[in-house]
Amino acid sequence: MKKKLIYCITSLLFCCSLALAQTAEPAMPASAAEVAAIIKKANHYWQTANPNHGRAFWDNAAYHTGNMEAYKVTGTEAYKSYSEAWAGHNQWKGAKSDDKAGWKYSYGESDEYVLFGDYQIAFQTYIDLYNLDEVKDPKKIARAREVMEYQMSTSQNDYWWWADGLYMVMPVMTKLYHVTGNKQYLEKLYEYLSYANSIMYDEEEKLYYRDAKYVYPKHKSANSKKDFWARGDGWVFAGLAKVLQDLPTNDPHRNEYIEKFVGMAEAIKNSQQPEGYWTRSMLDPEHAPGPESSGTSFFTYGLLWGINNGFLGRDEYLPAALRGYKFLTEVALQPNGRVGYVQPIGERAIPGQVVDANSTANFGVGAFLLATSEMHRMVEQERVRLNESDLARNISAYPNVANSEVRVQLPAGLTCKSVLVKDETGKQVAKYKGKFTGEKVLPVKKLTKAPYALELKTSKGTITKTMLVQ
Repeated sequence: MKKKLIYCITSLLFCCSLALAQTAEPAMPASAAEVAAIIKKANHYWQTANPNHGRAFWDNAAYHTGNMEAYKVTGTEAYKSYSEAWAGHNQWKGAKSDDKAGWKYSYGESDEYVLFGDYQIAFQTYIDLYNLDEVKDPKKIARAREVMEYQMSTSQNDYWWWADGLYMVMPVMTKLYHVTGNKQYLEKLYEYLSYANSIMYDEEEKLYYRDAKYVYPKHKSANSKKDFWARGDGWVFAGLAKVLQDLPTNDPHRNEYIEKFVGMAEAIKNSQQPEGYWTRSMLDPEHAPGPESSGTSFFTYGLLWGINNGFLGRDEYLPAALRGYKFLTEVALQPNGRVGYVQPIGERAIPGQVVDANSTANFGVGAFLLATSEMHRMVEQERVRLNESDLARNISAYPNVANSEVRVQLPAGLTCKSVLVKDETGKQVAKYKGKFTGEKVLPVKKLTKAPYALELKTSKGTITKTMLVQ
């Protein structure tokens, strides 16, 4: 009886520990080098398997948006060269027709579809390559400017009639604004997005239908629910992140972009599956069950970008981002470097469609590179933040209430360029500008029993420290 009781207790403890292991939140990657190795594994596989350069249509171009981010975080010159060769192969153009009277923007893959966003996404990479050049080559963005400036000169505002188009073209507008300073890019960006919102944005769910024909209740999922296609919303979410990256802080519509991005983030977080992925129909997992990596990559990228840039709360959104990253790097990424579980080209969640470890595609790899590159940035930021925390602990601040002053002591080897002291309301009560090492006494208007914040600009970056006056 005693042995049986011990066995039961042991079994129960084992089951409990297994359950805890399965529900434990994934940890941050150990280092940026670990993330870089994952990026290189996936990108090396893709570029080795695809040495020839295809047309400048959306699927290839979407890969290159991810490849450029991989270049930016790893510095691997082969990645930049790969995109340069693709751009040159396509003459730094999208669709190639020069007959403006025949330019179209409905769906089409021939060269007269110059105004169709699926042929404009290539401009993102061309602009990035142009910006990376020390000596600028105007030919790299000449076609992008020609096409977009012609488009903006027309009276139409319905160019973005499908969700994918928001990723394809919104970032082109903000990138060209930065190159040219032409505010019309931002004005038309808002005008075109407003049209898109009017036909496919669901105010209640804070998500986008793929296009107008999928709006509920005209279209329903297998279980009569709203059918939001994961990759479609992934395109939008990632596109908004890219827009906010480049949008001026004084843009009159900036808060609306932020509101859309944050609203989507909450809906995305709430629809994630426990295993870390998102199903193809976001709110009806039974419609097309099982993992899918392209939508998951875009969502993971957007969540990480939002956290990295202060738009999303770390405590609330990091667990979802880490679960997505874990699925992408431990399940979707195969041992040979292939990114699997990519739903084939399409526009909706299809019941019964096979999506498995062998399912891969250029745009899916691009999305994977976006997500992993943003994780690389997060790990780097974390390293810097921890280093700053170590420095802050070695800086001493001694308040003297009687003399209304603060004595700041720096550790050896650290030079300070300026110091700000703020009270708990954020009001500045002391300021010193000038280099010093060792110790500096700062006069303060008045010290009361309260916490104060010190902001020190040093030879090792900006460091903040809290000082409590008791």
